[in-house]
Amino acid sequence: MLQGVDLSQLTLKSLNLSEANLTLANLSESNLTQTDLSKSILTMANLSYADLGEANLQGAVIREASLVGADLRSANLSNADLSKADLRGANLRGADLHQANLWHANLNEANLIYANLEGAKGLPVNLDEWLKDKT
Repeated sequence: MLQGVDLSQLTLKSLNLSEANLTLANLSESNLTQTDLSKSILTMANLSYADLGEANLQGAVIREASLVGADLRSANLSNADLSKADLRGANLRGADLHQANLWHANLNEANLIYANLEGAKGLPVNLDEWLKDKT
């Protein structure tokens, strides 16, 4: 169990952390590119400015987590629970968010270009207008 652990600013690239319990963990500014975090629990974790490019977060529970300025380019967030997550300024370019739960997530200034939002829950009702206002 890795609850509350401080792994900030570490290189954890390509690790298998599938199904890990990282509740309240500090992973800010860490390199997690291509890391397998599928079905992991990251509730209230600090992932601010972390590099999660091409990471597998499929089915992960990321509720109330801070992902401010995080790089999630081409990350797999399908079926992930991002409810109440803070994604301000996050780079989600090309990320797979299909069937993700985004209820009350803060997406201000987030880059959603080429992101797959098919079936995502909790998106603004008029997403096209919302996205236009953000560019």
